[in-house]
Amino acid sequence: MKQEKKDKRTAKRTTDGPAPARAGPVVTAAPGGTGKINWRALLTDWRVALVLVLVVLSVIAIYPHLENGKIETNIQYGLDLNQGAWIQLDLQAEVVTFQTTEKVTDFVSNLSTNLDTDVELVSANQIEIRKALTDDQVRAAVQQAGGTVVSIQQGVSATTAEDIKRILENKINSLGTRDAKVNTLSGLTGITRYIRIELAGVDMNTAQEIVGKQGKFEIRIVTTGNASEHVLFGDQITSVGMPAQEPPGSNNWGVGFTLSDAGATAFRESAIQFGAASDPENHHLVMILDNATVYDAPLSSDLAAKLRSGENVRQLFASTGAGDAGKEASTALEIHLRAGALPVDVKVAGSGSVSAVLGDHFKLMSLLAAVFAVITVGFVIFFRYREPAIVLPMMLTNLAELVILLGIARFIIQLDLATIAGLIAVLGTSIDQLVIITDEILHEGRVPSPNLYLKRLARALTIIVASAATVVAAMVPLMLLDLSTLRGFAIITILGVVIGVVITRPAYGRMIMAVLSR
Repeated sequence: MKQEKKDKRTAKRTTDGPAPARAGPVVTAAPGGTGKINWRALLTDWRVALVLVLVVLSVIAIYPHLENGKIETNIQYGLDLNQGAWIQLDLQAEVVTFQTTEKVTDFVSNLSTNLDTDVELVSANQIEIRKALTDDQVRAAVQQAGGTVVSIQQGVSATTAEDIKRILENKINSLGTRDAKVNTLSGLTGITRYIRIELAGVDMNTAQEIVGKQGKFEIRIVTTGNASEHVLFGDQITSVGMPAQEPPGSNNWGVGFTLSDAGATAFRESAIQFGAASDPENHHLVMILDNATVYDAPLSSDLAAKLRSGENVRQLFASTGAGDAGKEASTALEIHLRAGALPVDVKVAGSGSVSAVLGDHFKLMSLLAAVFAVITVGFVIFFRYREPAIVLPMMLTNLAELVILLGIARFIIQLDLATIAGLIAVLGTSIDQLVIITDEILHEGRVPSPNLYLKRLARALTIIVASAATVVAAMVPLMLLDLSTLRGFAIITILGVVIGVVITRPAYGRMIMAVLSR
């Protein structure tokens, strides 16, 4: 009897004693668990169903298929992963902040005359000199025009930078070049000194020809029927203005341009010879760019009268119509009048190319890096939880998030090395947040009751939202600043964080509860 009591006491102490220590959360079965997952209830839950639908739609958007013995997709590859070339142009201009006691319009006009170049007024005390000059030359010219220099910055204003970008994009698109990117590289002051052009699938010689080639622009006058006679080429146009309303406030849009002295003489003589000055309605002025008509209209009555009187008119204004349609047409005509020529001179500041073989190598290495990252993450998660029922939902959620992200990115961004780095960063961030959810639910080493589960899940999601907001705040500057090589990384990271918080995290919370409640 005494021995039996002693054994019972020993047994009691053993039972009530502390459990053996174990690294990581300990999963204990919930009371009343059935041992089976209710798949119908799980798959019909709107959070899980939404993830499944988005995964299917993303796979359709990506469209992996076999073509010429290779697996092809609809994903757009950037210069890093494809054959192509890039060219960085240095814009030869200065933005000058000035002070003057003269009338600003007179000051700008005098400066333009002294420098023999276009000078644009950017703001009340800032001008853009569209010519490469040294600081000493700028200070001397400004002083001669009646002003003083406050500061000089190399580059062009934001408006001119957008015009240059638009002209280059229009030229590239008109040549049928695919997967081209034109990025303005601006500083914090908004002044742009460099333009970077990336042309995927194009060799360096072709890229330089596309960027440097100027279109053939010609003005002709209709004689009879469809016949027309040559008046002048685009090299006789010395400057082109911005789309504007004429008269101001009338909502009638057009583009002003200036002819050289020789061009004005040729224009007057041709207008008189071919009948445009005496009968404008039957002898239209036609503008042709690379054998395509871009403008067709008669001369105005007052312009025709000046030409008949023998006056050489250098300043012309091509009207394009009223309203939004007229404004859009004036924007297109401005590019055509420039015939592909940029508002400022440029020089190549840098260039490079990626061969087709190197692009394929980068694709393979990127794929292997992504696969290795997924496998490594899987091993780390398994080592922590030692439970396949937890690891599998985590990895499936992570992969689903990547597929959805690629499906969206396929429409908005090219896939290059920076975006792949973003994808891998999203992979790590996603696992971190899934670990937070899992650890919060298993806070005491056992599956909580439904009410306590919802409280813990809400608490975990609150932590995740705060973490996601921090990541987004850190990435927004990279996305907004003109850092072309980092913008893709920032966009992908932000997209991944948003998709995770809004779509996949709630779905994972539902899945992990279903798994742990067996």
